Amino acid sequence: MDKSAIILAGGFSSRFGQDKGLLQLAEKPIIRHILDVVDTIVDESIIVVSSKSQAEKYSHVVDSRINVFIDEEDAHGPLMGVLTGFKRACGRYSLLLPCDTPFLSKDALSLLLELCINRNAVIPRWPNGYIEPLQAVYRTKPACEAAKNALSEGRLNVRSMVDRLRGVRYVSTLALQELDPELRTFFNINTPVDLKRAELMLKRKEK
Repeated sequence: MDKSAIILAGGFSSRFGQDKGLLQLAEKPIIRHILDVVDTIVDESIIVVSSKSQAEKYSHVVDSRINVFIDEEDAHGPLMGVLTGFKRACGRYSLLLPCDTPFLSKDALSLLLELCINRNAVIPRWPNGYIEPLQAVYRTKPACEAAKNALSEGRLNVRSMVDRLRGVRYVSTLALQELDPELRTFFNINTPVDLKRAELMLKRKEK
């Protein structure tokens, strides 16, 4: 198996009172919008959650072939979910994603996967230097070790893992814009207003 997708769904949104990946958009949960895209470009998709109750909820809304795993340890911050995903992923390369980005660009993600050959990571970077480590591709084993090392030093954010990786290639969002002109792939839903915007974006796309 060559390519895995790891979708991080362990966070709980106080603004919505439920998991963002389970929010309904166009009559289906956001997590399924994500899976519909990545299932066409990877060999397996896995979802990482932080509790048994979350795992049960996600298992009810996704296909039975999608594996849902619970964080191995109770730690605050996304890096534990990342490490759990890398440990469980069977692919040589892992596409790491959040659970609240319903407009992923298949073309942009496919490019990141292609560029990761012989690299330990390929990460989008904005002109201002900001990086997108949660919409990036990693070579699974080296990234797993980097995540372990960061956590052992008390670091809990994903950037700490990236800082411990060699052979990282950064791809300008300007280049990705050639494939995704509005860069909707990075649009994430954090508030009810964002969800309304997403609904309007879908309606415009349908016209």
